[in-house]
Amino acid sequence: MQKSKAEASSASPGAVRVIKKYPNRRLYDTDTSSYITLAEVKALVMDNERFVVRDAKTNDDLTRSILLQIILEEETAGVPIFTEQVLANIIRFYGNAMQDFMGAYLEKNVQIFMDLQHKMSEQSSGLNPEAWKQFANMQSPMMQGMMGAYMEQSRSAFTQMQEQMQKSSEQMLAAMGLKR
Repeated sequence: MQKSKAEASSASPGAVRVIKKYPNRRLYDTDTSSYITLAEVKALVMDNERFVVRDAKTNDDLTRSILLQIILEEETAGVPIFTEQVLANIIRFYGNAMQDFMGAYLEKNVQIFMDLQHKMSEQSSGLNPEAWKQFANMQSPMMQGMMGAYMEQSRSAFTQMQEQMQKSSEQMLAAMGLKR
């Protein structure tokens, strides 16, 4: 018997939904006992549902590759978020000593931006079209304040990354018997 989406998500709150990927590239949602599409996986992401994608044969975690596939489809289907220059710069960080720092910095900055987006949507929920237009065009003091807070948090994240890099460098030099 097939569970509805509501039943599946309410069955065990906090549980991680398991999606199996079969060799024929089909995705099987074990909560609803049905095959799902990449668009439906994207909907899970948009609904903040926790899930993991596992290879049906090996049980390897394929979640990252599925998320990257969704990003690729989004980047090629509409207005992309990443410019070619941004993508090239990200590629340059792979294998670089700064790779871990860059990943952590990007993750923190995206989270800060998501928090800003959430605040904006909360505070703009009752605006008429003209007020929303001013709000979105950063002409409102509220929007300017939120963007200022975002920039400060971003600057703070960058400063933390610099401090972490300096600490790591000092530890490495100390391990090699060199003091600064």
